[in-house]
Amino acid sequence: MRTRPTTAAAVAALLAATALGLSPHQAQAAPAAATSRTDTSSQVRFHDIPGSGGITLKGNVFTPAGAEPGRKYPLIVLPTSWGMPQIEYIAQAKQLADSGYVVVSYTSRGFWLSGGQIETAGPADIADVSAVIDWALANAPADPGRIGLGGVSYGAGISLLASAHDPRVKAVVALSGWADLIESIYSGRTQHLQAAGMLGAAGYLTGRPGPELQQILGDFLGSKLENEQAMIEWGKKRSAAQQVDRINANGAAVMLGNAWGDTIFPPNQYAEFFEKLTGPKRLEFRPGDHATAEATGLFGLPNDTWTNAHRWFDRYLKGERNGVDTEAPVQIKSRSTDGYEGYPDWKSVGSGGTEKLPLADSEHVWANVDSGANGGILFLSSVLDQFAKAPPTASIPLLPRAFAAVWQSPRYAQERRIRGTVRLHTTVTPTKGDGTFVAYLYDVGPLGIGKLVSNAPYTFHGKTPGQSFGVDLDLFSTAYDVPEGHRLALVVDTVDPLYIEHNPAGAQLTFSSPRTDPSYVSVPLREQ
Repeated sequence: MRTRPTTAAAVAALLAATALGLSPHQAQAAPAAATSRTDTSSQVRFHDIPGSGGITLKGNVFTPAGAEPGRKYPLIVLPTSWGMPQIEYIAQAKQLADSGYVVVSYTSRGFWLSGGQIETAGPADIADVSAVIDWALANAPADPGRIGLGGVSYGAGISLLASAHDPRVKAVVALSGWADLIESIYSGRTQHLQAAGMLGAAGYLTGRPGPELQQILGDFLGSKLENEQAMIEWGKKRSAAQQVDRINANGAAVMLGNAWGDTIFPPNQYAEFFEKLTGPKRLEFRPGDHATAEATGLFGLPNDTWTNAHRWFDRYLKGERNGVDTEAPVQIKSRSTDGYEGYPDWKSVGSGGTEKLPLADSEHVWANVDSGANGGILFLSSVLDQFAKAPPTASIPLLPRAFAAVWQSPRYAQERRIRGTVRLHTTVTPTKGDGTFVAYLYDVGPLGIGKLVSNAPYTFHGKTPGQSFGVDLDLFSTAYDVPEGHRLALVVDTVDPLYIEHNPAGAQLTFSSPRTDPSYVSVPLREQ
């Protein structure tokens, strides 16, 4: 029988091949008895696992080395990310098995060689998790009283939803996932074009989207507002935030991790969900984009996100007193500095109070022209911010004022450490009934070059032309340090490649600050 290497080098080669578009068909199609092991490490077997509804899921199972007959080990189930095959977690699964876990990873239904169609974390996907748990308990030395779920991105979303439906789950680690699908890709009633487009393309390239997903993608990207409510209801059914009461009732210990610049699942929705959890919980935010904070761990390299994930499982599946439950439950890392900050809850992140920047001057902009202020490019921009501290930039003095509204603060005599969610309150008067604008907060240096701190889109429909209305908009949460001598600038324009805009030809927007309802930007700060 041919063995399959499971060293970190082999894992890196397999994942690199996947990233380059080379099919991991051989690993996916491995016969059920295919095994790799050494005398001193855990062993892996590739299996066909029965999913819900009679389909077959391609999976692999790691068991601890020298597993004693009759002994039961805690079980961890890892559904794969969107578009990824079952080899995704091999490095982490092996490490977990080496420390005493049975680990089952499987390719989510509809992708690669797993059966079925892509249901986008629908009921069938949730039932698959329970079916995999049932199979593992019957076919591996797994302890029914110590079961955990985990995953990255799609696997994180499925794990959270499954914890609401299967009370056997005692611990969850959800990395770079979503709790609210609507707030993730339709925040501000605006389609996140690059995010949805990437997910759709990856789904068609690596799997078989079901008819419901095909319909939703077509309606969403086609801006079919007559089907908006149906799309929202579809998203709610796939959002753990809608089932938080069931998650709390089941009592699973939940660890959430995400990046400040996640362009697929922005951090706000995770923070709001975290606050609603009543059981043991932990929230971690770091610099980066979607899945970049934990990416090196998938290659078997040292990674603090995965280190804490292991500690979380050890505490709540093994009962180890490793201190993870006594640390501050909210752990964040600033985009500007190294080191972590701990807080007792999310609302304490901006515990230094808020600074209100008045937007006193009325600004008038023409729509449908990109001013040059942008949120960046999916993945690339936030990765550059993560590794080179180089976020998207714009020359604030050179932004064309006909197409961009600009307000600036005075220069700061001391550093401002922004922590949490920046909020914009303003009054808008449109010349058309529909429209979109995007708000950006910049850190502006002495030469006028602005580094992007945060942004968020806002879309309206059915307004009366010429009639003002108020807007309250939360920008994407962040942690950013504005140096002494710099200033903050709020920029608003109407076009951004990240989003679909709804500005009719010739549309204009006026942003004003009525005396009875002044406009402002509220900036949460860390205590000095």
